[in-house]
Amino acid sequence: MAALQQLAAGVLMLAVVLRLLDVCTTTILAVSTPTLTITSPASHLTYPDHQHLNVRDAVAATKLRAHKRDEEVYPEHEDSKTDQENLRLMLVHRDDVTLSNSTYHHHSFDQRMKRDFKRVAALIRRLTPKRSASNASSIYQVQDFGSEVVSGMDQGSGEYFVRIGVGSPPRSQYVVLDSGSDIVWVQCQPCKQCYQQLDPVFNPAESASYSGVTCSSSVCDRLENAGCHEGRCRYQVSYGDGSYTKGTLAIETLTFGQTVVRNVAIGCGHRNRGMFVAAAGLLGLGGGSMSFVGQLGGQIGDAFSYCLVSRGMDSSGSLVFGRGALPDGAAWVPLLRNPRAPSFYYVGLLGLGVGGLRVPIPEEVFRLTELGDGGVVMDTGTAVSRLPGMAYTAFRDAFVEQTANLPRASGVSIFDTCYDLSGFVSIRVPTVSFYFSGGPILTLPARNFLIAVDELGTFCLAFAPSTSGLSIIGNIQQEGIQISFDGANGFVGFGPNIC
Repeated sequence: MAALQQLAAGVLMLAVVLRLLDVCTTTILAVSTPTLTITSPASHLTYPDHQHLNVRDAVAATKLRAHKRDEEVYPEHEDSKTDQENLRLMLVHRDDVTLSNSTYHHHSFDQRMKRDFKRVAALIRRLTPKRSASNASSIYQVQDFGSEVVSGMDQGSGEYFVRIGVGSPPRSQYVVLDSGSDIVWVQCQPCKQCYQQLDPVFNPAESASYSGVTCSSSVCDRLENAGCHEGRCRYQVSYGDGSYTKGTLAIETLTFGQTVVRNVAIGCGHRNRGMFVAAAGLLGLGGGSMSFVGQLGGQIGDAFSYCLVSRGMDSSGSLVFGRGALPDGAAWVPLLRNPRAPSFYYVGLLGLGVGGLRVPIPEEVFRLTELGDGGVVMDTGTAVSRLPGMAYTAFRDAFVEQTANLPRASGVSIFDTCYDLSGFVSIRVPTVSFYFSGGPILTLPARNFLIAVDELGTFCLAFAPSTSGLSIIGNIQQEGIQISFDGANGFVGFGPNIC
């Protein structure tokens, strides 16, 4: 147990270490965050209009710590059992993990907002239909997407990382956890162009389970941008800022803690530019057939659940695959799919509430149209939730009106609504709620919408306007809440557990 806790604390940026569902589950979901409130109008229950925010604790969480990195201990593949029905991972925020001898943590917030801005810009380009005069229907780019970040140790893509073993014997690698991507890939030797990562670059020549995919394989046919070189299937994933990963498609064994998953199609990237700095690659959890979830399919019941822990917390979050991950007592909301962007998980959002009062925003502002415009996406890689301009203005103004007693501060980065709370230990703030289709009302913990942006006591409302009709529920608003995806039945669940 102590070794696992040390491992979770020693993850680079945001780490995830997968374990079996029945191993140490009580330590993975540490109930230490404010109470989560989920109600339904049909139940005639009321929900709080105000709650308290512990200013002192929130400021303390901004002080980053460098952690020691321990090596994962994997089972011998010959004697291990493959259990793909219920797999559990531990999550740690990327800001709690640093490169050795790096000064990353000194300006973590600024860099986090910069990469968040770039990711959202790429996401909007990806999900905003392109139309031409000769074709009124929507035209979507076929390439995958990722955080739009240039090279450098101070930037990277994604907010959460998973620690996995690649190959046989397993080589430990950190990969970005991304709910909006449909591919699993890692940097590989020979590396003709690679960015800096924490672990040694994976060498397929040292793996007994590595097998290249032929061009005639049905697996190769499932790729959007497949190519062929010397009889081997080639993949290429391009990102909005010109970054990319290129290499060979392969079948490989992945190890998650004590669980071995064989015959996973992964990209072995020999040319990789720009993003995913420090991580070795990406673990795609999107809705497509080539994502990790899509490949396991019926073996995990098309279900997974995660709980993201806030930066600076001592506990670890979790990511669990399998129908055993779906909790009793969750508030279930219909999961929407955009056929022109199948990688992404859309939810039906009807409106927003502040202080127990619904903000007057037309429901169509959040609606996903038949042409694929608008809608609300759940995204683990975006930090700050985005709202269409009109919705954001109405929501912000309602919040400002109910916080008139708090001293204001100048805007910071992408935030225009900030407060100087340096003289406070605790404050009373209005609640913020999501009104979902089907009735559930999710009232967020205070630390999920009013966040400390420095060590001086400056707090900002953690929402921002979108430059399009797309809304995004980011990971700050998701933190501490168990979120479950039941792809087989088409629902996403919120709660009842917290972490």
